Amino acid sequence: MRRLTPVLALGALLLTALPAHAVDDGPAHRASYGTKAPYEPQQSAHTYQRPPAGYTAVFTENVSRHGSRAATDGEDGDLVLALWDKAREQGELTGKGEEFGPCVRALTAAMEKAGYGDLSGRGRQEMRDTATRMERRLPTLFAEIAGQGEKIDVVSSGQGRAVDSAEEFTGALVAADPALKPLIGATRTDKDLLYFHKAAGGAAYRDYLANDQRLKDTLNAIEDQPRTHEAAHSVLRRIFTEAFVDRITDQVGAAQAVYRLYAIAPAMSEESPDGDGWGMERFVSRPDAEWFGYLSDAEDFYEKGPGFSDSDITYRMAGVLLDDFFQQAEAKRAGTSELGAELRFTHAEEIIPLAALMGLPGSTGPATPGEAYTYAGNPWRGASVAPLGANIQWDVFRRGDRYLVRMLYNEKETAFRTGCRPIEKGSTFYDLDELERCFGRG
Repeated sequence: MRRLTPVLALGALLLTALPAHAVDDGPAHRASYGTKAPYEPQQSAHTYQRPPAGYTAVFTENVSRHGSRAATDGEDGDLVLALWDKAREQGELTGKGEEFGPCVRALTAAMEKAGYGDLSGRGRQEMRDTATRMERRLPTLFAEIAGQGEKIDVVSSGQGRAVDSAEEFTGALVAADPALKPLIGATRTDKDLLYFHKAAGGAAYRDYLANDQRLKDTLNAIEDQPRTHEAAHSVLRRIFTEAFVDRITDQVGAAQAVYRLYAIAPAMSEESPDGDGWGMERFVSRPDAEWFGYLSDAEDFYEKGPGFSDSDITYRMAGVLLDDFFQQAEAKRAGTSELGAELRFTHAEEIIPLAALMGLPGSTGPATPGEAYTYAGNPWRGASVAPLGANIQWDVFRRGDRYLVRMLYNEKETAFRTGCRPIEKGSTFYDLDELERCFGRG
């Protein structure tokens, strides 16, 4: 989350209503974690539609965000612990505040041990479980891959947590069927495909982040509201005395650091003393967590997601990844592919714009310039669009010379964007030719 900076303009964008309980994204607090929410499959394995009569699965491809991880650095822990140590020396901790320091020290020690930015135990298990469910959904496909000696291609961004996610995922496939092991290629790196926000194709996007004044003004206006300062004071007051809070120069920055530790804690649940979590919700009330979660979502919405309605700068670069999905399916149809599966591992910076480009649920509504993104006015939620371990999967089925595609989004059968016609009303299966037409590839 950005550090608060003075408002430059757009006073009309200010909103005063707490987003609070406008949307319930599952268990208590889940929505407030934003894109740090741990992964949960969104559909029961027993409720998927069966493919039409005579169709068999011949190919599957996915793109997955890496699994749950530790924070990328220790900055937040260092900041809040420095304040905590000072308050303890001065006798200005609350009852809850006495518990806060030891909790944060244990959490930061666990993240240091796991490796900042690296997969946690939960993240590794998320990848293994997702792979196991994929194999169980498509048993005949993986049996055919093993029987016919088809290849499984594995590609990642090259970043450690994505490479490790690929290893955990493919390891689970091998555990399910050891005959797959020699068919799984070494994980290769393709930054243009799976780290495009930092590659050549993301140059215009990076310029937008660095220099677009409208973006800066909008985010500043959203952040610099009375509710932000109220939430910051509330968070800090749970830990420190009123007099100590009054002496903190940057209350919002300090409270955001507490919030970010709260948000990453569930991703580190397996490393907690009891294996069930760190109890960080003791230090951040639900309304305050939801407010800071909203601010985090607003930043991701404008910097990575649907953004402004008159611009596609945040998601246009994801076209390279969508093209690859089509090219892999088309190669299978053409008989020019030796692959039974294409597995890709990447980051939120790729999943979020791809979801916007494809018009996936929750990512269909950009913000009108001059009207701020709000929870009440827009369904976009980081915890739903791109939680840790988020994935998009296309399964290809064949009967004769006709090929159908089914899409799963976080393992939920999902319709393609408006204008794409399924093979029949209510079906989750689409003719590949129809998808090419709908996406303008013909």
